[in-house]
Amino acid sequence: MSVRVRRVYDPPEPDDGVRVLVDRLWPRGVSRAAARVDEWPKGLTPSTGLRRWYHAGEGSYEEFARRYEAELAAPEAAQLLDGVRESVRRGPVTLLTSAKSPECSHTAVLVRLLEADRP
Repeated sequence: MSVRVRRVYDPPEPDDGVRVLVDRLWPRGVSRAAARVDEWPKGLTPSTGLRRWYHAGEGSYEEFARRYEAELAAPEAAQLLDGVRESVRRGPVTLLTSAKSPECSHTAVLVRLLEADRP
């Protein structure tokens, strides 16, 4: 099974599998029909406070990732993460984000956690 990350602005591809939007806010300029999002677990995204802290440049990516992982350990987020893990076990999953640099955003943390659980 595979987990991949794509920008939500990119057109859907046949091999995307389950398309999961992992941003708290709906991306500007993208219709729901064009995005073809299958799941949108808002509780899986970084809190507003953490997101603002990181985007304000107050800390390193490593500190952001550590704080985000702590948020993901909370019961609601952990349950949502388990749901995405189950989707990954069944087939390909594409995490969708509007982040310009997904490799240094919360999506990279999610991919690392999801891939660590794969057999």
